[in-house]
Order: sequence, then C-alpha cells, then structure tokens
Amino acid sequence: MNNLLHNPKVLVIAVLEGIIPALLWLWFWLNEDREDPEPTGLVTFCFIIGMTLVFFAVPLQQFIQKVISSGNLQIILWASIEEILKYLAVILLLYKTKYLHKPIDWPIFLITVALGFAAFENILFLIKPLLLNESTISLMTGNLRFLGSTLLHAVSSGIIGISVGLSFYMGALNKKVYLLVGIILAVALHSSFNFFIMNNNGSDFLKVFAFLWVATIINLLLFEKIRRISSANLITN
Repeated sequence: MNNLLHNPKVLVIAVLEGIIPALLWLWFWLNEDREDPEPTGLVTFCFIIGMTLVFFAVPLQQFIQKVISSGNLQIILWASIEEILKYLAVILLLYKTKYLHKPIDWPIFLITVALGFAAFENILFLIKPLLLNESTISLMTGNLRFLGSTLLHAVSSGIIGISVGLSFYMGALNKKVYLLVGIILAVALHSSFNFFIMNNNGSDFLKVFAFLWVATIINLLLFEKIRRISSANLITN
C-alpha cells in the first residue's frame, strides 16, 4: 500500500490496463442487446458491484486454501465461490424488478457483474509488475487476461445467465434445474481453465485458450437464441 501511495502513476496505469479490457468486452456483449438496451446507469452500477465482489471472494478463497489440502478441490471451490457470488449479486440487486423482464436480461447483467469482477482482478494482477518497473510483463499480463481470464469470467457467468434465460418461460421446477445445470457448467469451465493455467508449463497454452474460445462461440450461439426469444416476446407484447 505504501508503495502505491508513493507511486500514484502505477495505480492509474493498473486501473486503466485492468478496466479498459473489461469495458471492451462489456461493449461487445451489450451490443448483442442493442434492440432493447439496459439503462447505462444501472449497467455501470452492476459493473462497480462486480468489482466490489472481489473483497468478498478473496477472504473466502483464503479460508478454503487453509482448510482444504487438495489443490484440485481448492480450484473448484474458488471458481464456485466466484460464480455463486456473481449470481447472488444479480439476484439481490435486480430480482423481481422491471429490469429482468426478458430472457436476455439475465446473461447481460451476469456478464456485466462478471466483467466488473474481472476488471478488479486485472488491477490486482497488474500492480506488482508495474511496481517492479516490469512494464513489458504488465503489458503481456493485460493482453493475456483480455484474451483469457477476463473473457473467462464473462463466458462462465454468461452460461448461468443463458441457462436462466432459456428457462425464463418455463415452470418453477425447470427453472431450478436449468439454474443448477448452468452453475455446474460455469464452475466446470472456470475451474478447468484455472486448473490448466496453474498446472501448465506453457506447452499446451494455445490449447487452453482454444478450449475457452470454443466455449465462447457456443455461448454466442445460445446468446443469439435467447436474443431471438426476447425479441419475439417484445413483438407480441
């Protein structure tokens, strides 16, 4: 903290390099809902809430690290904590409000919160190399997180949102089943990516990112399906 106080430029650079990639992805996903966009102020608020979730996730993850000896189980539980926190944030903020009135709203807001979370994570990862004057490393870190971890947060939370969106007009039981499946798939994707990144020596680096981008393409296809469902409902109403 003292180092940051004496180097405010480092903090500014870390914030810019951490937030801008997340905002670019947010612009991309929001553009998918251009027919009936969400209020800018609400989107901004959800993004900020996503950033604050890091303060809840880190202590919980540290606790898991202390009480769980299995590295693989730790990774799964860390991913579970993050995905559940992001889902709970959307529920607490928006459930039964007019802002969740169509299927596509769920993935939009979950992705928004997730990208806020990713933005603050990016800042934390960038501060250390910047303090050490390793600008090249910080730039590489930012670029890799843009293509990897930042996108991962959006896609994994998007899976939960898409699952809820697909069951939007279904009965209560189906909604619960879809939600459970969505959370399981999101945690599986999130923990798998983290596992390969943390336990890989770099030889399969491209394979890991290819795996994430395949998941992203599937996500986009399902997102388009939900967009059409939402558009059809707007027309009929």
